[in-house]
This record gives sequence, C-alpha cells and structure tokens, in this order.
Amino acid sequence: MTEDTNPTTEQQSFAEALAASFQNDELEIGQLITGTIMAVHGDVVLIAVGGKSEAVMDRTEVGELRPGDGLDAIVIALSPEIRVSHKLVIERREREALRGAAANAIPVEGKVTGRNKGGYDVSIAGIRAFCPMSQIELGFPRNVDSYLGKVFRFRIIEVSDDLQTMVVSRAAVLKEEREHAADAAWARLVPGAEIEGTVKSIRDFGVFVDLGGVDGMVHISELSHRIGVRPTQVVKIGDTVKVKVIEADREKNRIALSMKALEPDPWAEVAARFPSGATFEGTVARKTEFGLFVELMPGVDGLIHVSQLPPGMKLDDPALAAGAPVRGWVRECDLDRRRLSLTLREMATSDPWVDAAERYAVEAMVEGTVERTANFGVFVQLEPGVTALIPASETDLSRGADLGSSFTPGSRVSATVLSVDPARKRISLSVKKAKEGKAVKEFRKWAEERKVERKPEVTAFGAALMRALQEPKQ
Repeated sequence: MTEDTNPTTEQQSFAEALAASFQNDELEIGQLITGTIMAVHGDVVLIAVGGKSEAVMDRTEVGELRPGDGLDAIVIALSPEIRVSHKLVIERREREALRGAAANAIPVEGKVTGRNKGGYDVSIAGIRAFCPMSQIELGFPRNVDSYLGKVFRFRIIEVSDDLQTMVVSRAAVLKEEREHAADAAWARLVPGAEIEGTVKSIRDFGVFVDLGGVDGMVHISELSHRIGVRPTQVVKIGDTVKVKVIEADREKNRIALSMKALEPDPWAEVAARFPSGATFEGTVARKTEFGLFVELMPGVDGLIHVSQLPPGMKLDDPALAAGAPVRGWVRECDLDRRRLSLTLREMATSDPWVDAAERYAVEAMVEGTVERTANFGVFVQLEPGVTALIPASETDLSRGADLGSSFTPGSRVSATVLSVDPARKRISLSVKKAKEGKAVKEFRKWAEERKVERKPEVTAFGAALMRALQEPKQ
C-alpha cells in the first residue's frame, strides 16, 4: 500500500507548490520571457520565470533540454496556471527570420511538398509557400515531378504581414549563383590558362564547354590535330575535357578555347619521318579538284597534286577512293607552312641531270611515257626525275590539232633528242625528226636488200670483157 500512496503524495506536493507559485500580476499573454527548467514531471515541465513565479510547459516542447537549462518562452495563459510555450518562440524567431530574409533577399531552405496546375507547394519553416512553375528552374522544367520531395534554396519574392501568403522563387537563387560562378570563372579565364570543363552541346562548327558559370566554344579547327574530323568523333555531351583559353572577352561575352593546343604536336616528328625523297604509306582522306589529301599519321596530311598521279591515272580512279591505301614518295617537306607534297610517281634516288647530256645525246632516239599535254606541246617522262618536252611544232601533227587525242597520258612515244640543257633541266624532243630518221633508215635497209636480190644484166661486150680479164697472162 505504501508504493501506491507515495506517488499520490508526490503529485499533491508538486501541485500545491505549483498552485502557490501562480501569483504574478506582471506577466501578460504573448510576453517573451526567459526561464530555467526546474523539474520534469509527467506531461508537464516546471519553469522558473523569475522571483517566486513559476510556469508550466508541455513536456513535448522540452526536446533535449534538462533541469537547470535556461530557455526562452512565450506566455500563452495566466490562469488557472501560468502556461508558456518554447515552441512559439522558435516559430516567432523563424517568422522574423523569414521576414528579414524577404527584406534582404536572403535565400532560405524549403521542401517541395506538392504540385498543382500553376506551380509547387513549398514548406519553409513549417509555413506553406507557393513557387510558380516558371520559378522552379531557369527555363521551363523538363520533368515537372522531379522536384517533389526535394529540398532547395528559394528566394522569398512576396510575403504578407501574417505570413499567410508567401511566394518564392528558386530561379532567382539559381540566377544569382550563376552570376557569382560567372564572376569566379571570368577571373580564371586569361589567355593561356588551362582549365577543365564539361561538354554542354555539340554543333557542326564546334563544341560548347561549360566552364563553371560561363560557356566557351572550341571551334572545329581547334578540336584536334587530325584534319577533317567531325565534333561527334572527338567528344560527346557530358564529357569532361581539358581546354586551353585562346581568347576571353567579357564585354563581347566570347570565350575561345582549344583542345588541340594541349595535344602533342604531330608535326614535331614529320621532318625525321618524311624527308624529301622518302617513301610513304597512307590512306586517302579526301579529294579536291586539284588533287587528293593522304593521311600519313593522325594530324598529318600530305597532298598529291593531280599532276603527280601516275600517267593515265585520274582522280576518279577506284584505287584512289576515300579510305584506300596508297604508297608513294615525298616530294617536299615544308615544316614552316606545315605542308607535305607527295607523288605517286617514282622519284630518282640521285640527281639524274648530272650526266643527262651524255645519256641523252643530241640526235639520239629515246622512248618515254606521255605525262600530259599543253597547248604548246607534250610532256614526256624519260625516267624518274627527267621530263622532256615535245614542242607542238615537232609532233608531226598539223597546226592547231588536238594534242591530247594523239598523245594520251600513259602512252609510249619515240622521239629524237633535239637539245639538252642540264642546268635548266630541259630536254627538247622531236617526233617529226624521229619519223624522218626512221623513214631514212627504212629506205636504206630496203635499198641494201634490193641490191643483194637484184642480178646484173651482162651485154655481149661485157661478157667478152669479163672473159678477157679472167684469162691467164702470158
């Protein structure tokens, strides 16, 4: 019985002490007071509020506070006991903070709790706010339900005195964040700087890269040392890339970037790998009206001019289709202009003009391959590195005749050497003289053959003379 009686006695003692303390005419409902937790009993907490005055508070508002801790509270009732609320203090401070945030454009955190036709319901410090659909994102949201249940920072753009109406904007916060990020990004963007960014979009003319607040563009010519590649062959959206700043002009809002500048320069080894006279192996990359470009290695292309195709071969030859492998010789390597001149015609390993005068003596008959024709004559290759000219007047064709129809590229032709000038690397030939010489030779041969075949006719006098000459002398 003792155990059943003691709690009742304690409750009575606590109640009596509590009732005796509720004598304070100075307190008012709504007043903010500072007190100390004296005791916790059952569902109530006894709060010392100064002097002999004590108040009670709902135990659920204590949280992690313990007897002896101080707290602020608001008076919510004076009778039959003084009752205070610590929760209301917190709410009041939060409301004051919200008003201050609205007045000073300070972002506040809020949770998106629902969506309606015009926008979203947002809970901020337990107060319902409204965010229009146009203010949840910079631009119209792609997935309107993707924001539900998430916490974001909002700017209070409209609020009533009683906080019953509050309109917020996330777009305003995002815009401000972007502006701050842009300021920080522009501070880093100086010509020559190397920074990382994310590929944001891809166009035919280049790639746009997000540099963390601002976008820069890598022009297609600055994507890679490789020639003729498309942007989609180099990057894809979302890739993290390292770029070098070429130009940064904030007034024009223009940022030019380069990925190529951070790649090893393939031309650094061209001089050693492709000197003049060396052989090459490559792949046909693309064609133009004047020739075709051959990729020798990534980032290094050489040009085969149409005049350097084998005699008789044309650009539309199936062997020269894009992607086809080709082999030939390097005619010239120009590092300053980054140009390689190539040929599919065999090149001489030494200077063939040194003894050209002896090997192609005047009046000698030679044979060569027709390279091309011009209005003034026909070009004939006698050997690699030695090309001669048959003037139009020496072709044995009538004046004004079409040289191309009689001398097709790749065909063989015989001619006589008219002149040799090794210093100027010129040899002049004549088909006309070669034909005349051939005709003379043929006539002489015919004459000799006739002379052997023909039997001489002898007269009676001649026969007598021959006998007389054959008789022995006395």
